Amino acid sequence: MPLKYAVIGTGAIGGYYGGRLANSGKEVHFLLHSDYEYVKENGLRVDSVDGDFHLSSVLAYNKTANMPKCDVILVALKSTNNKLLKELLPPLLHKDTVVILIQNGLGLEEDLHEAFPNLSIAGGLAFICSSKIGDGHIGHFDEGKLNLGSYSCSDVRLLDVVCEDLNQAGVEAHVLNLEKARWMKLVWNIPFNGLSVVMNATTDKLMSNPDMEQLLREIMLEVIRGANAVGRGCFDISENYADDILEMTRHMTPYAPSMKLDYDFKRPLEIEYIYTRPLLVAAKSGCLLTRIFVLEKQLMFVQSQYLKGEL
Repeated sequence: MPLKYAVIGTGAIGGYYGGRLANSGKEVHFLLHSDYEYVKENGLRVDSVDGDFHLSSVLAYNKTANMPKCDVILVALKSTNNKLLKELLPPLLHKDTVVILIQNGLGLEEDLHEAFPNLSIAGGLAFICSSKIGDGHIGHFDEGKLNLGSYSCSDVRLLDVVCEDLNQAGVEAHVLNLEKARWMKLVWNIPFNGLSVVMNATTDKLMSNPDMEQLLREIMLEVIRGANAVGRGCFDISENYADDILEMTRHMTPYAPSMKLDYDFKRPLEIEYIYTRPLLVAAKSGCLLTRIFVLEKQLMFVQSQYLKGEL
């Protein structure tokens, strides 16, 4: 039986991956907020480096209470909104539903498991440059891979089926060890998201400055040291990975990371899961991440200033 999908958070991430699945013929139900009426009437448009497409008819909803129960739920909310999941998820769940958190950071699955102890939960790591550029309009500028990993899936084989659906839809997807995959994503997210806010710069501006490139690399190496301390031999990330990520970013389309966009629009920043949790987890393993600690405090200060209207 074909899988039935739901997307919670039809923005840059959910709109792209859900859109790809729907465009390939999969049944995908989209939860929308501000642009619900627009998408219901006009559809969803994705401008992509891999080929533009337009979904003229979208299964669009503004309440999960009106949506059917689904086999796979792709959660693409900002992690600052995860408190909403206690109300959003129950109408969509049947006994075998898998919830995939396509979000950045550590501790996301653990927190959801506390709220839903019997739920099959997986993580999704998106390597993509995309943003919402208008009502019902997603821009995809570079990359696009999506890695999945099980946290508490009762049947991990379902993730293989999801990957097969994604690959057929034009998205490179693999099943990996979740904890290692989350740390590997943080090797990019921690330096580039944070420094893009603190330095008020896009990826290309950061990479074109030798001092910033050196700092990016040092922070990446610190993330890797933290990851390997936590992995304790169960997984290991080579320090060469930092150079690989820098080289990839050097050739990437100039890009404002998601945290930079949140800063530009004066929205809450995803500090908790991208910075605070990794710092705590690494510290428990005896590894103090001093550069990341400084970056976390800088981001907290910047956020406090503009949320109080002082920046």
